Amino acid sequence: MDPAVLDGVIRRLLEVRGKPGKQVQLSESEIRQLCVVSKGIFLRQPNLLEIEAPIKICGDIHGQYSDLLRLFEYALIDEKILCMHGGLSPDLHNLNQIRSLPRPTDVPESGLLCDLLWSDPSNDIKGWEANDRGVSYVFGADRVTEFLQKHDLELICRAHQVVEDGYEFFANRRLITIFSAPNYCGEFDNAGAMMSVDETLMCSFQILKPADKKPKFSFGSTTTVKSGAPPSRMKSFLGAKV
Repeated sequence: MDPAVLDGVIRRLLEVRGKPGKQVQLSESEIRQLCVVSKGIFLRQPNLLEIEAPIKICGDIHGQYSDLLRLFEYALIDEKILCMHGGLSPDLHNLNQIRSLPRPTDVPESGLLCDLLWSDPSNDIKGWEANDRGVSYVFGADRVTEFLQKHDLELICRAHQVVEDGYEFFANRRLITIFSAPNYCGEFDNAGAMMSVDETLMCSFQILKPADKKPKFSFGSTTTVKSGAPPSRMKSFLGAKV
């Protein structure tokens, strides 16, 4: 893709920052070129990205572009925090299985890839049970603890579910759900959240209120946790709900 064309697309996409509802018109040719270039970038990346902190982690935004721009206004991790969209799988025995997944591929109706995308944690069970969604599984806190201990990890970070405050802990704070689309579908009145991880693996959460209620990040709710500390040492302050 011509760098000048790409720069022009980026400029137009960013010009609407702070102007909710304003549309950006891209030509069919520009969209096709972006898709081709993006596909090449994604295919060159490994299935399991091994990333160093500091980093910011977002969950689902479900196409809410104005909220994506608000996230950018603020702007496997150090082998201790594992991130995926859905959750764990009974077929996941080592991380090399993720690295070796073929791409591109269709998502199967069952198995490892399906579960990484669609499984959910549940406070009501131990082990594994069929998911009410009709696909994949739900898993208990015991599965989280066992997986982290086996692989010498500190935290699982996932998205996939709407949570009222934008983030929600599970399994004694060993798993975190992050959802970054505030007021999802205009129906849920939920906040969105972004998790920041600094060089020491200290995590903090910035809360994104629905745009029609509060146009900027609200820092009135923050939770911090130092990776490597027992879950009981995780601290909350400034009125955080955890």
